[in-house]
Amino acid sequence: MPENKKLVSVIVPVYNEQESLPFLMPRLLSAMEGMNRPFEIIFVNDGSRDNSLRMLYSFHEANPKAVRIIDFNGNFGQHMAIMAGFDHSRGEIVITLDADLQNPPEEIPRIVEKIDAGHDVVGTIRQNRQDPKFRKMASRIVNSITNRITGLQLNDYGCMLRGYRRDIVNIINQSFESTTFIPALAQKFAVNPVEIPVTHSEREHGTSKYSFFRLIRLNFDLMTGFSLYPLQAVTMIGMAVSILSFLFVLFLLLRRLIVGPEAEGVFTLLNINFFLMGITMSCVGIIGEYIGRIYSEVRKRPRYVIRREWDIND
Repeated sequence: MPENKKLVSVIVPVYNEQESLPFLMPRLLSAMEGMNRPFEIIFVNDGSRDNSLRMLYSFHEANPKAVRIIDFNGNFGQHMAIMAGFDHSRGEIVITLDADLQNPPEEIPRIVEKIDAGHDVVGTIRQNRQDPKFRKMASRIVNSITNRITGLQLNDYGCMLRGYRRDIVNIINQSFESTTFIPALAQKFAVNPVEIPVTHSEREHGTSKYSFFRLIRLNFDLMTGFSLYPLQAVTMIGMAVSILSFLFVLFLLLRRLIVGPEAEGVFTLLNINFFLMGITMSCVGIIGEYIGRIYSEVRKRPRYVIRREWDIND
């Protein structure tokens, strides 16, 4: 292989993907070998409870020079699995890829080509998404809101098929946050980012590991981890409600003096009270999200714990 071509590291987080892995490995290996350049594939087993680890070990035995395995002692989440891959990768170009085959490995050479052309972060936009309509609609809404809150310009936060140059990966490795969102974090540090369209396939093997609740939690982490806008919005809402409440009190006082007491106004006051209670609970929840992040950071617990690694010498 030409020595002037940079090493490419592909990081694949794995969590209960025994159905997809037998189909993923041949396609991924073929795509990497087709580029005719040095590469390594790092599988991060994120506490799988099925036969995923056993399959990964068989991949390592068949390709000991190309396949490496990092085995967590529990489930730490997709982004922490990628962070572990970043910490242990050796490539000048680092690619992240999901194991579910919804983003084809055959797109990797296009991402590498963009980085070779001088871009430090290569994002991707899924074309003709093969997801339920509700999920696609929710994704568009979340992407729009998140861009406004964070000040970033990403068209598809949910696609993890992305490429990073080594200097960006090194900066991310220096960010010791207990919770993070890697695509947004990389975009913050990027100097010359670019996004390219990629194909998207329907999931044929296994089931999605992201429930509706986990997607909501992920978006809360994204919004509170990269902007103070929600807190500032809470402050502005509080000020607006206080002013409106003061004006409403003056209105009721004048009405009582002019018209007299009215029993019918009780239900109106009750509705207003419930509305204000809803706003208060929402504001407390947003503040609680930030306090929870502070709590997670001050505990200084390890972001992930590795049980064992299989490298070229194993």
